[in-house]
Amino acid sequence: MKIKTTFPGGLKVSASDGEFTINTDQPKDSGGDGSAPSPFILFLSSIATCAGYFALAFCKQRELSTEGLELNATFERNPDTHKLDKAKLILTLPEGFPEKYHKPILRAMDQCSVKKTVLDPPEFDIQVV
Repeated sequence: MKIKTTFPGGLKVSASDGEFTINTDQPKDSGGDGSAPSPFILFLSSIATCAGYFALAFCKQRELSTEGLELNATFERNPDTHKLDKAKLILTLPEGFPEKYHKPILRAMDQCSVKKTVLDPPEFDIQVV
């Protein structure tokens, strides 16, 4: 997979895989225009949406209602290092969701490839040409 990154002005940075372009910016209090999410917000969102996808797929595969299905994620950062200290994902299940699927849907969410990558990070090779 290849992603081309461009710099359209200010503190904006855009990334494209050839099919989609994701625009980022920094918040106004960090010198940006606040015109798009910051890269870190997109990173956190990728954790939540990946886990959410697995919850949704679990329900769809079993023909379970997803009406009212909601995933809320909260993140704690170390104030000194600014690194992520804790991620908490809370899945609200639809009314009447079968009890027998409570633990299995959590196991399904555990299959999130973004989470797995965070837990077992890749090697980074950063170069200048």
